[in-house]
Amino acid sequence: MRKLLVGAVVFGLALTLAVGSSPSGGAQVPKLVVYTYDSFVAWGPAKFIEEEFERRHGVDVVFVATADSRAMLARLIEELQAGQQTADVFIGVEAADLAKVWEHELFVPLTQEEVPNLAVVPRELLVDPTGSAIPYEHGYITFVYDSERLPTEEVPRTFEELLEPRYRKMLILEDPRTSSPGLSFLLWTIHRFGEPGYLDYWRDLLPNVLTITVGWSEAYDLFLAGEAPIVLSFSTDTAYSVIEHGSLRYRIMLLDNQGYRNIYLMGVVRGTAQAELAKKLVNFVLSREVQERIPTTEWMFPANPTALLPVLWYQHAVVPPQPVMISPEEVGENLERWLREWARVVVGR
Repeated sequence: MRKLLVGAVVFGLALTLAVGSSPSGGAQVPKLVVYTYDSFVAWGPAKFIEEEFERRHGVDVVFVATADSRAMLARLIEELQAGQQTADVFIGVEAADLAKVWEHELFVPLTQEEVPNLAVVPRELLVDPTGSAIPYEHGYITFVYDSERLPTEEVPRTFEELLEPRYRKMLILEDPRTSSPGLSFLLWTIHRFGEPGYLDYWRDLLPNVLTITVGWSEAYDLFLAGEAPIVLSFSTDTAYSVIEHGSLRYRIMLLDNQGYRNIYLMGVVRGTAQAELAKKLVNFVLSREVQERIPTTEWMFPANPTALLPVLWYQHAVVPPQPVMISPEEVGENLERWLREWARVVVGR
């Protein structure tokens, strides 16, 4: 379901896709290697993309996904620095990591002529001024609460209310050093309170935090087990709960009517020998055929606004009235320092 789910089952599924037979029954065909994250292969639209793109273009698409998006990005950087040209396309760069893409010049710039479906992508999602990282989905980090344990009238509505003593040990958070939602919440507090105000907010928030987990899956498992009634998660969780389980139990909690926007991007790896096929695949990922699968496999909002989505998605996937986001440039300049400062306050080192 999410970017940080890692395990043996996922590893096996990734390898199954990676070693699949060629679409022409063993004939020599071009190979297109796509690096991505584990859940994109295990639960996302990878299988559909692979089969349909192979059918249309006579190419062997190989998905490699043995870890989360940040780990795969680090792998790509290491390989390119070592002079190894392994991947042709990368799917899964978070906006907060764009500075790494720019620093290492990982992707080639793309135009609307090369990727025609870019024409429909909303301007606010085009956060890479170099045009090399192309958005394919986006979402919002919010809090989610258990309505059977926390009545709606008792749900905090502002950052300040979340600090009240009545919520002592009621929050489950994720570590921003290892978790995408955790990083988004840290950036959200920096956006909301500035420097050094965000550190003061974290000091005041800690009494209400039950635990800070390594990743989203650990946090959500504790939440589902009833360890605490509030968890840091995604604004699509109610839609997932309704569509998959027919339940409205888990609901979205907006602080100050906000949610932190996270944009996920893809690119054609610099130096690829399959540049034209790679561009076609990027364009295909932005097609309605693929984009209409994003909500109920990735549980994110598609980048192509013409995609037709299930009625229950429109009814229950929440778009915060005031989405917030720190620019990738500012994140790139300050992230290491922000994480060090956070760690000194929260974990004492």
